Amino acid sequence: MKISEMNWMQVEEKIKQDGRAVVPVGSIEQHGYLSLAVDAILAERVACEAAEPLGVPVFPILNYGITPYFRNYPGSISLRLDTYQRIVADILESLAGSGFTRVMFVNAHGGNIPGGSILQEWMNEHRGVTVKWHNWWNAPRTWAVVNSIDSVASHASWMENFPWTRLAGVKLPSNQKPMIDIARMRMMDAAGVRAYLGDGNFGGVYQKPDEQMLEMWRVGVEETREALEGPWP
Repeated sequence: MKISEMNWMQVEEKIKQDGRAVVPVGSIEQHGYLSLAVDAILAERVACEAAEPLGVPVFPILNYGITPYFRNYPGSISLRLDTYQRIVADILESLAGSGFTRVMFVNAHGGNIPGGSILQEWMNEHRGVTVKWHNWWNAPRTWAVVNSIDSVASHASWMENFPWTRLAGVKLPSNQKPMIDIARMRMMDAAGVRAYLGDGNFGGVYQKPDEQMLEMWRVGVEETREALEGPWP
C-alpha cells in the first residue's frame, strides 16, 4: 500500500485502524556493474512487498544516504551524518503529527546505520511513538540464506545482483574478486577508496543463479514482514 496511491483522507482513516507506517531508506552510490540505485531499489521493493499483505502504508523511499567513501565514483551522492539525522527526525515529526504511532525504517545501506542512532533519543522526547530500524539484508534468517549460498558476499557482488538491480547490456566479470581489507579501506579518503576498489565490488563473484537470488529475496521479504508485524510495545 503505497502512500503515492492514497489521498490524505484515506491515510487519516487508515491511521484510525492501524498506526503503523513504513519508510524505506537507501542510497545512490556506486555498485560496480549494477545500478547506482541498488540500495534505493531494494529498500523500496522489500518494504512494499512486506507491507502489502498487512495493509500498512509505505512512504516513498529516502533515496540519498551516507556514503562519503564513494564520492569519487561519478553519480554517488552522500549526505552528512547530521543532515541525515535531521531528515530522519523531521520525517518522524511529521508522521507522529499525523497520528502514526509505530514506524519502521527499512534500510538497505550499511552506511545509513549511524543515522538511525538518533531513534532512541527521538523516542525519549516523543512518548507513545515506537520506531524500528530494520536492515533487511543482514537480518538473521536472510543473512543465513546468503551464507548458505556463498559466504563470500559483499558490496556490489552477487548478493545485490537481482533481476531488478542489474542493467541491460552490461556484461559482468566471470571471476571471483578477492575480498578487500575493510579496516584498511576505512582509513582512506574517497580518492584512495576508488584506487583501492577499482570497479567497486568489495569481493566475491559477480552473479549467482536467479533461483538462488529469489530464495534470498523471499526470506528477506518474510523477515521484514515479521518485523513489521511485531512485537511492538
